[in-house]
Amino acid sequence: MQKFTTLTGIAAPMPLVNIDTDMIIPKQFLKTIARTGLGKNLFDEMRYTQDGAEIPGFVLNQPAYRKTEILVAGDNFGCGSSREHAPWALLDFGIRAVISTSFADIFFNNCFKNGILPIVLPREAVAVLMEDARKGANARMTVDLAAQTVTSSDGQVFPFEVDAFKKHCLLNGLDDIGLTLEKVRAIDSFEATAAQSRPWV
Repeated sequence: MQKFTTLTGIAAPMPLVNIDTDMIIPKQFLKTIARTGLGKNLFDEMRYTQDGAEIPGFVLNQPAYRKTEILVAGDNFGCGSSREHAPWALLDFGIRAVISTSFADIFFNNCFKNGILPIVLPREAVAVLMEDARKGANARMTVDLAAQTVTSSDGQVFPFEVDAFKKHCLLNGLDDIGLTLEKVRAIDSFEATAAQSRPWV
């Protein structure tokens, strides 16, 4: 998993509330078990017409936001079903951080396991960052995980809380497999001892 330390990038405003995982990646794209390739279908039903043409008014189709790395969203982002394809699609598009006042629990945890930082901030702070995101590609935000801050394009700093263990995993690029591999020496030692004491197993 890619490490997350400091991210400075374009932030897109998406003030809709209750954006669910079916809106993030519709059900017809859930057949794959690959984590790549879903970015082109992120927010598919909002980005494209039924014949596949881009909808110009959708924020990620606008020239200023085609390289968005940070999403500033409305309340209860990632609600609905627990599909892990939702963070896969966000990450494949290039989005590494999502800022909102609240997230659905399963989506929130899936983000951390896939290298995305979900940031919960008070409503007033999100409102400021939403306005900042509306400035377009010239207004770049900075997310500093080590310092636990979001800095707007004009220098306003907003601190955020993050679980210490989840922070450690993101800073070091550790998913569940990576966490297991950190203990590989202890696992090998246990297996060797077990093989000697219980050779019949």
